[in-house]
Amino acid sequence: MVILFDVLSRLPLSVLHRLGALLGWIIYLTSKRYASRLRENLQNAGIEGGEKLLHTNIREAGKGVMELPWVWKLPLEVVVASVKQVYGWNHFEVASAQGKGVILLTPHIGCFEVIGLYVAARQSITCMYRPPRYPSLDKLMHQGRERGQMKLVPTDLGGVRHLLKALKRGEAIGVLPDQVPGNGEGEWAPFFGRPAYTMTLIGRLIESSGAAVVMCHSERLPRGKGYALHFSPVSFDAATSITKQMNAALEVVVRQHPEQYLWSYNRYKVPRGALPPEANKDS
Repeated sequence: MVILFDVLSRLPLSVLHRLGALLGWIIYLTSKRYASRLRENLQNAGIEGGEKLLHTNIREAGKGVMELPWVWKLPLEVVVASVKQVYGWNHFEVASAQGKGVILLTPHIGCFEVIGLYVAARQSITCMYRPPRYPSLDKLMHQGRERGQMKLVPTDLGGVRHLLKALKRGEAIGVLPDQVPGNGEGEWAPFFGRPAYTMTLIGRLIESSGAAVVMCHSERLPRGKGYALHFSPVSFDAATSITKQMNAALEVVVRQHPEQYLWSYNRYKVPRGALPPEANKDS
């Protein structure tokens, strides 16, 4: 894996994206489960685009795989320089100036790996990650992500403590808001019209720290020209479920670039030990 990443990282981003588009089709055509989930999630979302949107998403998903060696192995300054356009960075600066920390929500859109590195080149940020099964991949992940002023913490109680400490220092933290949490760490909330097990961590962190919340998604530019980052503030009404509001905010962002969202992700799965949404409705 390490050798393969070293070799691929030497290729231009434009070449990796072309190879990624091909890889996306190979995965789609050889994995029935993957193809079925991608089609089902995209169709149920009710977003216009039909087959054209599906085909574009297949290619974009493959690009997301092939660009990882480039993002993780090249020098930080090169990766940050690939961010050609930044919209709304002032929202992040205003949130940081409040001094209570910033919760940066980075959904599975485009090359979300770039977002943390872009911020880490400017200030401290602590990001949660789910340790992979293989030690070699875990080491590779740390080497690729823990650069600049970024610190990685695992998705466990200890990691949550680190996040809270970072917020109390007035620093930023990064969280994937559309990642399915473990049993007991979420609740069912609508996402594109279907119940999705959604993390309650964001609400707990806001309550404990008073931190501001900013959403940022990455847009993959055509022909391997780099990336555009889009920052926007997120506010929550205390009288309404934060998970519902967060998913609603996510939907707005996904609709801006639906072709680059990771529709193949098993967003609607029932975590082991958790009651399905039907059971929660009846209880």
